[in-house]
This record gives sequence, structure tokens and C-alpha cells, in this order.
Amino acid sequence: MRKSLFTILVLFTFLVTLSRGLGACKKDQGTKGLERLAQEIPEGFPQPAYTFNDNPLSREGFELGRKLFYDPALSADNQHPCSSCHQQTGGFGTFEHDRSHGVFDSHTLRNAPVLFNLAWSSSFHWDGEFSSLPGEAAHPLTGSHEMGETYQNIIKQLEADPVYRDQFKKVFRYPIIRPEFINKVLAQFTGSIISADAKYDRYKKGTAAFTAQEENGYQLYKTNCASCHPEPLFTDFSYRNIGLPVDITLNDYGRMRVTGKPADSLKFKVPTLRNTYISSNYMHDGRFNTLQQCIGHYRSNVQQSPTLDPLLINGITLTPVQSSDLVVFLRTLTDSALLRNTRFSKPN
Repeated sequence: MRKSLFTILVLFTFLVTLSRGLGACKKDQGTKGLERLAQEIPEGFPQPAYTFNDNPLSREGFELGRKLFYDPALSADNQHPCSSCHQQTGGFGTFEHDRSHGVFDSHTLRNAPVLFNLAWSSSFHWDGEFSSLPGEAAHPLTGSHEMGETYQNIIKQLEADPVYRDQFKKVFRYPIIRPEFINKVLAQFTGSIISADAKYDRYKKGTAAFTAQEENGYQLYKTNCASCHPEPLFTDFSYRNIGLPVDITLNDYGRMRVTGKPADSLKFKVPTLRNTYISSNYMHDGRFNTLQQCIGHYRSNVQQSPTLDPLLINGITLTPVQSSDLVVFLRTLTDSALLRNTRFSKPN
């Protein structure tokens, strides 16, 4: 009886070990033969919310996502790639435009948010409709006022291209292209766009100095803006009503469109202030052309409502000189290297 029990235990241990080994092989199968990439976490940044555990970073996956990002064939009219609304010259936002143009002369509801440091966010879009970076890619691809396509049509085009077909097979080890594969490689590309090399960053490292005006603006920022736009990401990723009047032609009530809760009426995601100097227009609907107009809103145009953020009940008191100093500081958040980085540019 003891000998039989011992045999059973040995056999059980062998099966468990074999199972773990097979599981490890299966886990490694997705990245076998690929050049793995380490996730970049800039000095002083917190740990990211998204760590690519379900979507292992690879050079091949990143480059495939970059290629898709700039490919107009993903749009219904073959004229609107992701990059048409997220331009590198505008910090991967829509440069000097209120709301983005979509397929067939359509107009989107909102100003395109910038696409960098996305791995630190746990929700996406102005109203937080999407809770994952891969899932976020689905909306612009299929939105009727954005790229206006279907996954069926996109996959049909990609499968007809032998280069795309081979690239997807190499990255995912699967014979056909699936919608989630498209989302994942786009997430690898956009989730790897990092902005952390502005003058501000060099100042914090002690390798650059602020002018007197920049330093004064920095202190004004810390007093008046940091509660919603904390360093180093310059956003707390929350949703707030900042007292903007509703545009009656759009009737956009922000987060309430997602939650259905009246308490979320007029609340929009707090955007990052990084690269804000070159990412106009501003606010969720792009209503402001300049940073001075944005600051002017906080100084004298905050509208009272039941969901107004308590921090803004009395607005923000700044003199004209202080407003100018604050704008000068915001310019130090411009990451010029990101705007020129060929790693994120359109592939040749």
C-alpha cells in the first residue's frame, strides 16, 4: 500500500513538473524569435499603470504598430491614418485645430488628446470610456466620424499585403490577423511614446537653469495648478468640471455620457500640461487657441454649476504679469526631442 502511494506521489510530481514546463513553453511561445524591448520608465516617474504583461513589447511589434499608425489604408476613405489626428509636430495631438477631421469630411466631437506617456493612464479619452490601452484603439478605427472602418475590411486589406501578413505572423505566431492583434501592436507603439526630455526635466536633474521669469512661473504653477496637474506627469488623470459653458451645438456633457450619473455632468479628463505649448487647440472641444485664453478662463470665466470642481469655485487669481510668467513656464514643458525623434516618425 505504501509502495503504491509512493508511486502515485512520484507520478503526480512528474505531471505537475511537466505541466509547468509546458506552461512556460506556451508563455514564451509568443515572443520566441522576437527582439524584446524593455519598457522605458524615465527617472523620477512613478511605476506605469500599464506594463505590457498581456502584450510583450518587441521591436517587431513596435514597428508593426508604427507602420499601422501611419497607414491611411486603415481608414474608410484611405486618407485618414491615426497620424492625421495625432501629429508628431503637435505632441501627437491635432496641431492648431479645434476638433479633428474624420473620414468623408466629417468632424469629430472633441479635440484629439495627445498620445504620449499613455502607459501611466488607466483610462482613455476625454470621458474615460476605455479602460485599456489596446481597447482604446478600437474606437478611432471604427468610429464613423474618425476612421470609419470595420475590422473585417481592415483585416481583408492587411491579409492581401504579403508584408503585413508576414509581420503579423512573426509577432503573434498565428496564421490569420485578428482584431486584437491590430489593437495590441498599436498599443505597443503609442504606449512607448515617452515625453520626459523638456527643459523642465533637465532643470529637475540640475543640468539646466530656469530664467527668473520661468522660475516665477514655476512657483505660480505649484501654487495654482499642481493640485490637478501634479509633477512629473502634469496630470492626476481625474475627471473634473472646470466651469466651461456647454457648447450648445455639441451638447457634450463629458464623463456622464459614459457613466450616466448626473454627478459626472461636465466632467472631462484632466489633460497633461506637457507639450501644451505646441499642442493647441485646448480643452475637450478645442475652443481656445492660446494658453492665455485658457488662463483667462480660470481667472474670470469659470461658470458655477452643481458639479463644478470645489477648487475652482472662486476661480484662480492671477495678474496679467503672473499669467505671462505662467505661460513662459509652460513652455519649459516642451519636449523638442520628441517632436524630432525619428523612432516615432512615419516609416520610410
